[in-house]
Amino acid sequence: MLELKLISEYPHEIIATDEVGRGPLGGPVVVGAVHLLIEDKEALRKLLRFLKTKGIQDSKKLSSEERVLMLNKLGISLDDFRQKNFVEIKGIKINYVTWEMDHLIIDQENILAASLRGMKEASLALSEWKNNHTTVLIDGHMKLRWGTEVSPWNELPIIKGDSKSLLIGLASIIAKEKRDAFMREMDELYPQYGFSRHFGYPTKQHRQAIEEHGPCPIHRKSFKGVKEYLGA
Repeated sequence: MLELKLISEYPHEIIATDEVGRGPLGGPVVVGAVHLLIEDKEALRKLLRFLKTKGIQDSKKLSSEERVLMLNKLGISLDDFRQKNFVEIKGIKINYVTWEMDHLIIDQENILAASLRGMKEASLALSEWKNNHTTVLIDGHMKLRWGTEVSPWNELPIIKGDSKSLLIGLASIIAKEKRDAFMREMDELYPQYGFSRHFGYPTKQHRQAIEEHGPCPIHRKSFKGVKEYLGA
């Protein structure tokens, strides 16, 4: 289990974060982040073993039914965006949050910048220590962006982290299910686009709907496949 190799000092604060929704033509990019304070290596080992038995892995490898069942069994409920919640598993309090960066922010900053900012803000919302005994596990190959500031944490980008890290995998499941639920709500507002079927991704059906009806308010106006039809 990757986390056991990466964390060497205890007690330790661990935050794991992932985003879902970089590729869609509409809707937000949604970040999932989980946070825990670990007293010793054995406590972390027991938690990871438990998560592994529950089938935690990359959200993309699970069906929606599997993700929902998994979260229900863990006692994780998906409340409003940016609302912190917690669950206790194996005697360890796990705080979690979903953090959305909407289409307006994506159009203003670009999708990469919005994704990294979302992961940074979600991590800041959860972190209690903000020091060198905090490790932030980040899905992908890039650290968070701080501008002229210096990160208060030990940041570890992990390529394909949602497949390699159980904690990032859990964050990805939370993010994926929350984003999909939001897009189902948007399908009720804008049924002509079929959001409940493709969740905003550029399927043939979705692209044809944009061409026919023009973009709706939650489409990303800076994205190819949308910007050509502004004013349609």
